[in-house]
Amino acid sequence: MSIELDIPGWGRRRIDHVVMDFNGTLATDGLLLAETRERLAMLSMRLRLHVVTADTFGTVAEQLGHLEIERVVLRPSAQDRQKLEYIRKLNPACTAALGNGRNDALMLKEAALGIAIIGAEGAFVGVIEASDVICTRIADGLDLLLHPDRLTATLRC
Repeated sequence: MSIELDIPGWGRRRIDHVVMDFNGTLATDGLLLAETRERLAMLSMRLRLHVVTADTFGTVAEQLGHLEIERVVLRPSAQDRQKLEYIRKLNPACTAALGNGRNDALMLKEAALGIAIIGAEGAFVGVIEASDVICTRIADGLDLLLHPDRLTATLRC
């Protein structure tokens, strides 16, 4: 399971994993956004999905329980480093990451493809600088992976 990208001026990449933040990226106030549910189900047939989260509202297991997604709840300190180490274990060269918060910046920069999401919570400025693509809705970020030619249109030279 993977997607192949061959983008002029940006290079070839194979994406096997997608690592995502939960609150502020896939969810608002602990509730999975309706526009994400179907997209995550479709994407899970093509890639291995992972949610790495502080689980601020304690809802990640309930909200994602029906989807084929690896879920990891982080310890309270150094969450940015924990997310970075998680994608390093997966292999950042084959990983796309989506996030919005300060604790997402390191993983977005390290990933083969970093997608910043500016949703209802906004986004930390460092996430914008660390990402390859910026979206204002999670649905658009997930659609980039479901329709990779959109990435070519955005990232080519």
